[in-house]
Amino acid sequence: MSIEVDGKTIETNENGFLSNLDDWNEDVANAMAAAEGLELGERHWDVINYLRDQYYNNRETQPNTRTIIKAMSEAWGEKIKQKDLYDLFPLDPSKQGGRIAGLPESRRKGGY
Repeated sequence: MSIEVDGKTIETNENGFLSNLDDWNEDVANAMAAAEGLELGERHWDVINYLRDQYYNNRETQPNTRTIIKAMSEAWGEKIKQKDLYDLFPLDPSKQGGRIAGLPESRRKGGY
């Protein structure tokens, strides 16, 4: 599978995750989100940047939804609920968010 971004073909696996993580940039993220019917706003980018930071600066950690809720509650200065994240990433904040953030497919089955 692949997506077209600015005239360049970006390869993905069968689940839409980038084959080469170095292909990711904000234009790729926007194209991936648009293909899934999402328009990325400020809060989307907060989640995406948090996921990328955790992966690249914290031993390739891929936080689950509960951990994202805690981090975004702190970042946004308000207590958020799981629904708030699912409103942003309806197919699963950790998996869909991670895919749009250009991270590898998580093999996590539960827990952290």
